[in-house]
Amino acid sequence: MSESTIIIASVEGKKRRSWTFTIGAIIVGLQVVIGLMTLIWTPFDPSAMSGGRLGAASLVHLAGTDRLGRDLFSLIMIGSRIALTVGSGAIVIGGLIGITIGLLAAFASKTLDDVLAAGLDILIAFPTLLLAMLIVASSDGASLTTAIVAIGIANSAIVARLTRILAKRVLSMDYITASRISGTSWLGVVMIHVLPNIWPTLLVNLALQFGLAVIAEASLSYLGLGAPPPNASWGRLLQEAQATVYTAPLGAIAPGIALVSLVIGINLLADGLRDLADPTRRSRR
Repeated sequence: MSESTIIIASVEGKKRRSWTFTIGAIIVGLQVVIGLMTLIWTPFDPSAMSGGRLGAASLVHLAGTDRLGRDLFSLIMIGSRIALTVGSGAIVIGGLIGITIGLLAAFASKTLDDVLAAGLDILIAFPTLLLAMLIVASSDGASLTTAIVAIGIANSAIVARLTRILAKRVLSMDYITASRISGTSWLGVVMIHVLPNIWPTLLVNLALQFGLAVIAEASLSYLGLGAPPPNASWGRLLQEAQATVYTAPLGAIAPGIALVSLVIGINLLADGLRDLADPTRRSRR
């Protein structure tokens, strides 16, 4: 391959990385702004039923009204905040649990490591949604907090397995042995060598898990196991709109578009982060 070809491929790879990251950041950033805006303002009171049942989209009600006469656009804005809250909370819980277990497995004896690895494989074999449903069903009742905890625990196994693999790879390096000989404690090894080397890959995985958490929350709400009313989760809006999907399709289309756009934005952002975290991947493009 000629030098000019390599330069052209590198430029194209950087352009793609730039567009992927930028588009993803714009989509997610817009959703974040909308979610934060709902803390102080929405076009209409989400609980107000004064717009007329199943009203069509208009300049007053941009997405129409639902079967109770509530402004659908205001409800979708609230749903954005709920989706981001659940995704963020689930990632924090799943990340803390998963990284902790993964590091313990990486430093454990072979027998304990094998036991933990087998346990993680069993948990990962369960679909995230099914595991979250079991956790919610075993709790006192469906709530936003319960959904966050359930999804976070369900996602932690994937994070733990990835952390274990990455940490064991770092611990096998010669400079870890040199660091230990020089007197560095195992905690120091983790903080100085392990975490700085594995965080880029973990960050990309957590971004992808964020998207999965948003989908899982919408699915739980659709099944009646997510945030209870009056929380306007996108999944609950889809569930409420299914009875009138033929007479008022916008009630199902609008929250569906909001959900899909956020997940696509998160995936694009994760893809851009992957390029930033892996220079060799950029050079291969």
